[in-house]
Amino acid sequence: MDKKTVFSHIDHTILKPDATWAMVDRVCQEAVDNGFASACIPPRFVKQAKDKYGNRLVVCTVVGFPLGYNTTRVKVFETQQAVLEGADEIDMVIHVGDAKAGDYDRITEEIREIKAACNGKILKVIIETCLLSEEEKEALCRCVSEAGADFIKTSTGFGAQGATPEDIELFKKHIDPEVRIKAAGGIRTKEAIEGYITQGCARVGASAALTAYADQ
Repeated sequence: MDKKTVFSHIDHTILKPDATWAMVDRVCQEAVDNGFASACIPPRFVKQAKDKYGNRLVVCTVVGFPLGYNTTRVKVFETQQAVLEGADEIDMVIHVGDAKAGDYDRITEEIREIKAACNGKILKVIIETCLLSEEEKEALCRCVSEAGADFIKTSTGFGAQGATPEDIELFKKHIDPEVRIKAAGGIRTKEAIEGYITQGCARVGASAALTAYADQ
């Protein structure tokens, strides 16, 4: 798989809690220079990034991150603010506690409200697979599909485990055909990145892609 194709699938990510503008700016410039699908950055820096890079850069940011238990009203406001400041894509975190309680209607409605707040921008839904049973993952595939989100995403990268090939196979079986898949969390090698793309992931969230492909 050629590097240009691989990089076109990658959300080049910096979501460290100690991220500074200098660090985020470097990631944004790398995304532009290397043809990454987007730069995934903290909400605090969305406006600065869009002001500097404009349409040269697809800006992705996060909502309800990383734990997901903000109220829906707060997540909707976060989304509206991010879009207003120039975000092109939103990666939201569900409230896993609702899944544990079996309250899938609440999750579906929250995703639907956030999708409306995206005002046409892409919405990716993070379900944090490491905290879920197989049955809960299957049910959340239905929630994401019914709510009209664009992507289902495995992980925040802050959980005990990130993406696994097994979870991607589960997603493929249970999401609607128009819902795409993003693998994220712990993806650091060339083999892992290409493996997830080959498996059918439209996006891969990674912070180490340039290191992984340093010899190319």
